[in-house]
Amino acid sequence: MAKMSFAQKLKSLFGIHSDRNEDFFDDLADALIEGDIGAKMAMDIVDSLQEKCRREKITDGNEITSCLREMLLPYVKAVDFPVQKGSVNVFMILGVNGVGKTTSVAKMAKWYTDRGENVIMAASDTFRAAAVDQISMHGERLGIRVVKHQMGSDPSAVVFDAAAACSSAGGGLVLADTAGRLHNKENLVNELKKIDRIASSKASEGCYKKILVVDSTTGQNALRQAEVFHEAVGIDALILTKYDSTAKGGGIISIGRELGIPVLFVCTGESYDTIAPLNPSSYLDEFLGSE
Repeated sequence: MAKMSFAQKLKSLFGIHSDRNEDFFDDLADALIEGDIGAKMAMDIVDSLQEKCRREKITDGNEITSCLREMLLPYVKAVDFPVQKGSVNVFMILGVNGVGKTTSVAKMAKWYTDRGENVIMAASDTFRAAAVDQISMHGERLGIRVVKHQMGSDPSAVVFDAAAACSSAGGGLVLADTAGRLHNKENLVNELKKIDRIASSKASEGCYKKILVVDSTTGQNALRQAEVFHEAVGIDALILTKYDSTAKGGGIISIGRELGIPVLFVCTGESYDTIAPLNPSSYLDEFLGSE
């Protein structure tokens, strides 16, 4: 049975509670928590909403939804990273295994190539043969260059070589696919810091970004992942995968509030073209069912 979306729960609450009493707001807080917004944030938001509704005598469902939308909107941020012409731009793509990281790299490669950029993919996850094979396959299909080394080699050396190739070509964009083994956090963090140092030194000034891929359906796990990677190297933006899932919720709202990280792209399927910039307004309309 499909998980009920927050929008469906909200609609149901308005039907169950004809009075906008304490019970209604308690149930609303529960629904927000189930909608992947953290407990503390849900309580804070609902307390503010309840106070506003009481003060301004707001009881209409549409008006309450509108007030809630207004309170959530500041936490749903979008960002754009244009490629600087004639410069070496490096985007380090991070994320735990299984979130669709390598596929997202390929989608981004096509997105930027379609906009006239010279793109090189760096197979910097040298620990999984599947990751190197997968990115190589994407490169062949898309006609986009892939820089790779032998299995088990130094991931930062792959980024170094890809950035050098980019520089020789007169500039462009390096998309570095990295390992995401969170079960050994200390080793992973140290490894990412090394790649981070190399990428930062090889990219032109102001042209280095660190982008975390998160699965839209994982809820509060997405926030935990963001905290780990943000603490390790500092995250500039998110990519949301599985955004088309009926189970998607407010995980990015929590990340936006707690860490202030904006969203670069959302991915809605498997094919290369299922990637687009986030529209915060549309995202919230869908989350709240106020389209």
